[in-house]
Amino acid sequence: MQPIVYLFFPGTCAEAMRFYAATFGSEEPEILAVGTMPPEVRSQMPPMEDETVMHAALKVGAGWIYASDDLSAETPAMAGCNISVSFPTMEEAHRVFAVLSEGGEVRMPLEPTFFAPAFGSLTDRYGTRWMIMADQPEAA
Repeated sequence: MQPIVYLFFPGTCAEAMRFYAATFGSEEPEILAVGTMPPEVRSQMPPMEDETVMHAALKVGAGWIYASDDLSAETPAMAGCNISVSFPTMEEAHRVFAVLSEGGEVRMPLEPTFFAPAFGSLTDRYGTRWMIMADQPEAA
């Protein structure tokens, strides 16, 4: 069993998932838009734009991020949880932190801590909360 984070966006799911794919060097996300649904299934749902994302999947390292557009438009902003990602090098941690923080809000700058060579937290431009860190170097 492996938990998978599932994010909801206010109509920006496809844009956010493509941004995350580019940021993490992942392949293009799988995106299932409402417009691709079979007519018999779509007819049972409330009216939505063809581009509305029903489900998206993005492979990030050994894990996954799933997402969709919030069809109810009632999901509160992400709070009380973060997506934590640890990188094998300081350079990669700094690169990803810089990209994710662009247009967002840095809550804690990426800097050395007692538990990691670098740790920081931010909320990106899509409202997703991240904790980014660099792994400890291997003992010699």
